[in-house]
Amino acid sequence: MFTGIITGVGRIAAVHPLGSSDQHGKRLTVEAPPGYLDDVGLGDSIALNGACMTVTTLDLSHRQFTVDISAESLDKTAGLDRPGPVNLEKALRAHDRLGGHIVSGHVDGIGRVTHFAQAGESWTLRVLAPASLGKYLAYKGSITVNGVSLTVNQVTDLPQGCECSINLIPHTVEHTALGTLAPGSAVNLEIDLIARYVERMLGARAPHSAVPH
Repeated sequence: MFTGIITGVGRIAAVHPLGSSDQHGKRLTVEAPPGYLDDVGLGDSIALNGACMTVTTLDLSHRQFTVDISAESLDKTAGLDRPGPVNLEKALRAHDRLGGHIVSGHVDGIGRVTHFAQAGESWTLRVLAPASLGKYLAYKGSITVNGVSLTVNQVTDLPQGCECSINLIPHTVEHTALGTLAPGSAVNLEIDLIARYVERMLGARAPHSAVPH
């Protein structure tokens, strides 16, 4: 489990195929900030742009770790198939503060940035989410974009999907990889876990009452 509060910005330094076909995944070599890996061990979970991954090797002298990502995960995520900056978050510990919201590290869909521009001291980010995720997005609700816990300021249902508008404060832009986004960028989205359960409970049918004979 995670909180959506980014603890470091790393970089995918290398991508190595794990086989020769499209059914094979890839091994990612990730560079971390100084000291970031000091309390990390093999098998630990680290979210890369919101996708939970398992540390398979550690190279503390070069501040690097590797993860193996399956072909299925590559197909369902964005930005993990090539070198570039990534948001990092270590798995939540029982005594940690829940500064963002409950995040599972499982990407629900890929969105597209439709607008990203400065507005006063802050930035306005608009993302077009798949229509299937629209029912989970609400005004002042939570959404995870590339692993960052954010608050939805506006929701607009469109024929091609559901567009949500988000305000980013300067701290978020400066301390995450969201500042590298541009219109057209693909982003990993995870909906609020509570919204998922509410939708399931409201949609579940009540069991039929037993009829005595």
